[in-house]
Amino acid sequence: MARTPGSRTAGGPPRRSEGDGDRPPRERRRTRDRDNDGAMEGEFVEKLVSINRVAKVVKGGRRFGFAALVVVGDRKGRVGHGSGKAREVPEAIRKATEQARRALVRIPLREGRTLHHDIIGHFGAGRVVLRAARPGTGIIAGGPMRAIFEALGVQDVVAKSVGTSNPHNMIKATFSALTQSVSPRAVAQRRGKKVSEILGKGAAVAAEARE
Repeated sequence: MARTPGSRTAGGPPRRSEGDGDRPPRERRRTRDRDNDGAMEGEFVEKLVSINRVAKVVKGGRRFGFAALVVVGDRKGRVGHGSGKAREVPEAIRKATEQARRALVRIPLREGRTLHHDIIGHFGAGRVVLRAARPGTGIIAGGPMRAIFEALGVQDVVAKSVGTSNPHNMIKATFSALTQSVSPRAVAQRRGKKVSEILGKGAAVAAEARE
């Protein structure tokens, strides 16, 4: 007796043909999760700073992998960095991106385009100098620092690395400098004063207008 695609087999459930019903609930959940991930990815900008091949010495030889360094930001004052290692490049980038999103920090910006004041940052052998700039200056920075400013949303800044050229140390030194940035309003609140008492009346009015 010939069996049809939907007939019941002995001791088992009926077979599902290719056109029977919709996708199972588990597959629908996976698709919905992928859609949500895509919506979240649209909010952030991902910058791949560097990717290196690394080797781990094990019994019997060396095991090769890849290490990725990624910067993530929303172009609205939030930025983070992360690193990841894996046997394949896409997996290393995914790990670095997840770590960067978990380490997002908010940086106060003046007029949403530049820093409030000049800053010097250190980390290990890395040393960077960040300076606020006038409108139209653009991002004058190279390598890893440019990726940070683009992800952060800075439009005008002058930056210089005067230490090591190691991208990991440069990025951590830049973040060390950015986390020192404070706005006049934050300083006034911390001291229990008005912005005009710290900057002067004319500068305070300009600062209020900028913020």
